[in-house]
Amino acid sequence: MAVSSTARLPQGIAADLHVDLFGKRLAGPVIAASGTFGFGPEYRDIEDLTVLGGISGKGLTLNGQPGNPGERLLETPSGLMNSIGLQNPGVQHFIDHELPAMKACGTTVWANLGGHTIEENVEGVRMLCAAGIDVLELNISCPNVKQGGLAFGIRAKDAQEVVSAVRQVCTVPLVVKLSPQAENIPEMCRAVEAAGADGISLCNTFQACAIDLERRRPVFDNTFAGLSGPAIRPIALRMVWQAVGAVNIPVIGLGGIATGRDALEFIMAGASAVQVGTANFQDPASCVRITAEIARWMDAHHVKSLEEIRGCARG
Repeated sequence: MAVSSTARLPQGIAADLHVDLFGKRLAGPVIAASGTFGFGPEYRDIEDLTVLGGISGKGLTLNGQPGNPGERLLETPSGLMNSIGLQNPGVQHFIDHELPAMKACGTTVWANLGGHTIEENVEGVRMLCAAGIDVLELNISCPNVKQGGLAFGIRAKDAQEVVSAVRQVCTVPLVVKLSPQAENIPEMCRAVEAAGADGISLCNTFQACAIDLERRRPVFDNTFAGLSGPAIRPIALRMVWQAVGAVNIPVIGLGGIATGRDALEFIMAGASAVQVGTANFQDPASCVRITAEIARWMDAHHVKSLEEIRGCARG
């Protein structure tokens, strides 16, 4: 049960925040991003989750994995580096233990899944769809062990292969989460659309590096780590702009969104919805706060629905 201090939308908002996406009517344009929100129940007493467009749960792999050794987080100017290594309990554990509570959060359930082989991805998707999730978000940033460890999301032909295989068993809307390390963002977007994706989310974290001066060694055992937060927002916005111009399916924008104004930039660039990630660590009520800031801007500018401004910056 939510407590009285739970962050909620203010009274008297006139703007219609609903978003129609994949045949579903979402309560708002803000979706909690994978890896930053647990599976949802952790935030139930912090903010009103029914305001959100959805929750993308912690990234899963078929059999689970312990994650990376050594340092996992490092704060940077206007950002956060992470080397978590997709620590997760596995698909079956999620279905048995986390999914029931996630379904009770009062918003759409997005399961984020990655795999190191096409077969792992296919089996995980089959199980998750049978368990009753609302949206499958396929993370193709995982290394393909059969291709020497090169991530599925680097080359368009590799991405198209894994998305095509998953599409055959996926019975819910299929969103493909793209890596900014892709060789060519527009080409990658067109490839996953052709393979059957219903939507695209981008972008995932940027590869980055940090050095420990006292140890004279990289901070992270894997040398490189993922950079997120406000520092990447202008680059992520550029990629979302490119994606919207390349495909005819919805694009969900993410990357450094910390305020309502940030989110509105992505929507004006053509994003159908946005995801909020790193901001949740700085302000656990970020998703509701950002939604409220969007609503206040809309009311102040006499914008009745997001459809009036979606893509308006494109001319």
